[in-house]
Amino acid sequence: MELYMSLAIGIIFAVGIYQILSKSLLRIILGTSLLTHGVHLLLLTMSRLKTGAAPLLGEEASSYVDPVPQALILTSIVISFGVTSFFFVLAYKAYQRLGTDNMEELRGKYDE
Repeated sequence: MELYMSLAIGIIFAVGIYQILSKSLLRIILGTSLLTHGVHLLLLTMSRLKTGAAPLLGEEASSYVDPVPQALILTSIVISFGVTSFFFVLAYKAYQRLGTDNMEELRGKYDE
């Protein structure tokens, strides 16, 4: 199962980097969002995909699942959602003011 997850993570990273290298500001934002989701899957895979019971004190089980990686990933999802929504608002305001989302045009002209 870890092999399939590793392949999926590699594909998500490749698509995210491809999106970041484009000229459109919205594609760059979606690329960073894909990269954060790839990191979430990477953290989950690195903590080993285990099956077991929740670590509750009163229950007996043969194996338990470690809740720390899941808590870290949940926190990271909330933070990445906030950052992505901020990037979308920033891109919308830049589009309203400048009329384009092309990064080459947003960079400005150099005086030669």
